[in-house]
Amino acid sequence: MTGADRELVRSAGPLRLERWPRRPDDPLRAWDAADELLLARLDAEPPAPETRVLLINDACGALACALHAHRPTSWGDSELARLAARANLAANGLDPSAVTFLPGDAAPAAPVDLALIKIPKSLDLFADQLRLLRPALAPGALVLAGSMVKHTSGRAYALLEERIGRTVTGRAAKKARLAEAAPGPVADAAPSQPGYRLAEFALDLSAAPGVFAADRLDIGTRALLEHLPRRDDALRACDLGCGNGALGLALARVCPQAAVLFTDESDRAVAAARANAAANGLAERTLEFRVADGLEPQPPASLDLILCNPPFHLGHAVEDLTAPRLFAQAERCLRPGGAILAVGNRHLGHHAKLARIFGACDVAGETRKFQVLRATKRG
Repeated sequence: MTGADRELVRSAGPLRLERWPRRPDDPLRAWDAADELLLARLDAEPPAPETRVLLINDACGALACALHAHRPTSWGDSELARLAARANLAANGLDPSAVTFLPGDAAPAAPVDLALIKIPKSLDLFADQLRLLRPALAPGALVLAGSMVKHTSGRAYALLEERIGRTVTGRAAKKARLAEAAPGPVADAAPSQPGYRLAEFALDLSAAPGVFAADRLDIGTRALLEHLPRRDDALRACDLGCGNGALGLALARVCPQAAVLFTDESDRAVAAARANAAANGLAERTLEFRVADGLEPQPPASLDLILCNPPFHLGHAVEDLTAPRLFAQAERCLRPGGAILAVGNRHLGHHAKLARIFGACDVAGETRKFQVLRATKRG
């Protein structure tokens, strides 16, 4: 990607934007045509200086950079998005402290005059965000929602109408679409808390909408659970990309002396893991919960075991960059002799990635679709 491809051109001046983590050869842009439609709409009718602005799901800070003068609040469920926004604000000579970052497991505070939403991949998450947004909207507020056409079903616009009020959907432009909603009478929406029971580990698990595998155990995690170690020593372990905490909490059950770190880039995921630990009587155990960019904050050579079911997409983008990065973080943070247990679809080739990083990799177990892999840190 050229330097020009990293610039979002606007009448107020170009913004140089990059995704997080920064990659010199990143093939994907840090914004899309939906961002451009949202900003074009505001260029046509600029909000007054005193307008109280809320940005929702601003993936890399394109909206935060463009609207920094309004000192907006940016609300989303991704630490990677916050890191990208802060980096892009600084790179464009803008003060990152001008933007207030609200975590995804919180609710926005009233009053909000203008809400700009990038419709997320998960409609369950979108519905819950709208449920939390509606009470915060000031009288006469405007809600603008942008998305790429191929990623958005008609149900998303129906949710805007149901949860916010009268909605008008514009024509598609550059394969994106903009919808406008105004607060009106809507039925109360009950919060949803999907969940399931993991009987073999005596765990009842739940999570807020939008958390990975919130309503059922995914089959990759199921495959990895069958290979958890049973140990009685003071194991220092990590559930890397913890979701609702299924892997780490199951490990805590079968390794009673283990200290387990739960880490995820999603606020909602980490909140779910913490709540599930308490609900299952594990709150008094040596457990730590951290919203972070993987293991970036973790000291080197500090862990004995890492459990990981890595994602192969970020938002709508399908990519094979996250797993190798998590595996490299794991190698740095494991003690000599420590190991990572990872699971992935066979076609993703995680075996080769782990072997390249660790020097060797064994297949601990297989199903028709998945491989459970074990790699050990060399001394």
